[in-house]
Amino acid sequence: MDLMEYQAKTVFAKHGVRTTVGEVVHTPEEARAAAEKLGGTVVVKAQVLTGGRGKAGGVKLASSPGEAEEKAREILGLDIKGHIVKTLNIVPAAAIAEEYYFSFLIDRANRNYLCIASAAGGMEIEEVAHTNPDAVAKISIDPATGVDEAKAREIATQAGYPADVIDAVAPEIVKLYEVFLAEDATLVEVNPLVKLKDGNVEALDGKVSLDENADFRHPEFAEFADSSAEDPLEAMAKAKGLNYVKLDGSVGIIGNGAGLVMSTLDVVAYAGEEFGGVKPANFLDIGGGASAEVMANGLEIIISDPQVESVFVNVFGGITACDAVANGIVQAFELLAGRNEHVSKPLVVRLDGNNAEEGRRILDEAGLAGLERVDTMDGAAKRAAELAAK
Repeated sequence: MDLMEYQAKTVFAKHGVRTTVGEVVHTPEEARAAAEKLGGTVVVKAQVLTGGRGKAGGVKLASSPGEAEEKAREILGLDIKGHIVKTLNIVPAAAIAEEYYFSFLIDRANRNYLCIASAAGGMEIEEVAHTNPDAVAKISIDPATGVDEAKAREIATQAGYPADVIDAVAPEIVKLYEVFLAEDATLVEVNPLVKLKDGNVEALDGKVSLDENADFRHPEFAEFADSSAEDPLEAMAKAKGLNYVKLDGSVGIIGNGAGLVMSTLDVVAYAGEEFGGVKPANFLDIGGGASAEVMANGLEIIISDPQVESVFVNVFGGITACDAVANGIVQAFELLAGRNEHVSKPLVVRLDGNNAEEGRRILDEAGLAGLERVDTMDGAAKRAAELAAK
């Protein structure tokens, strides 16, 4: 789960990182009230889960409450890289002397933690790395030893931070590492990490990605979820315990096992080239237990997608045999009919593996309306793409 800036700064503050959370508002009038409360010049900042807000006009200075209301009106509703601004963070303008970049992340390739830091802050780190790679320091972090004051000073020195800021920045680095560990984060990024004119160091911005696999340890994470930004079909699937990701094609995909589903996406996309570029509409893994209820829930979600023109069920029987899957499909049709949610879109089914012959027989004898059975994965993908194109 990615956090918005004000949420990230709230987490920072929880661990003692020097930062300013400010006021969170949703209307121009609330922005005016927040500016009146804070006093002086404020910054009106769009809250969206993407970078490049400043370049897109999503960050503006306001010297008065009236101007804050005006800037808020300009920013709210703005489309920033496909994200519509619905929330603003109003913060006091900071007296910035220098800007730096800092982050902790998981280095999966080396099974380690990694710190990326640079004295060149305030811009996208990818741009800095491209134009001046020597300005970006990458420091490996051993999870067994972590980051103490001495390691923090080493990091700051390698990053090229000025000598006169080391004493102030080292404690903040230690606290940011605490955030990274304690919150089960996969990324903690501050850009810019700033030196203020009074000599203090502050996290002026923040980006945090939380590992959803650790949700059981953090019930408080639920308050960070932005339901308004979540795809309704993905929300429905999550509520039913299904692993679903919405895509932009027209062939609905159901498979058992993430690897098989990923392969199915590729095969459908390849087959769809013959029919004008037909693509898969989703990733949906029903796992090993393809019961009637699970299959019904999967079909319900997919047929609820107005973009879907055909459905491809691709199952390789293993622990769950194909006859059980076939019975699940038959019962799923009955369950959906009982909910008055008939399967109105063509369904192509490929069964292979354990008890495949029996599963095929069950489907053939059921005579389900709109269901076609194809024995090969390539053939089924081609037929599903063809039906979607029609």
